Amino acid sequence: MVMQRGFQAPTDLVDAVAYQEGAIVSQAIVKAGGGTVTLFAFDAGEGLSEHTAPYDALVLALDGSATVSVAGASHRLNDGQIVLLPANIPHAVATDQRFKMLLIMMRQGGE
Repeated sequence: MVMQRGFQAPTDLVDAVAYQEGAIVSQAIVKAGGGTVTLFAFDAGEGLSEHTAPYDALVLALDGSATVSVAGASHRLNDGQIVLLPANIPHAVATDQRFKMLLIMMRQGGE
């Protein structure tokens, strides 16, 4: 497992990744055989187009809000809320304001 420096002690996740005008910023916190943990900061109007992933993932909203679509159903995700993105199911993230999230990707045993 690789853990980024600076995260071995309690850390404020909202401040751990900075917004950048007109961009999506990501910072991997953990990379391991069992999955990854990544922080994202989206400027207003940025997003992730619909796609699938081979693993289940959890999205935890840290700052702001966004619309997360899962299998065609849209959900407004606000600070402190979490949503599951099931493996192989189309999902997307759209923002109309700045938004920070923590993405936890979980690989299944034996894969």
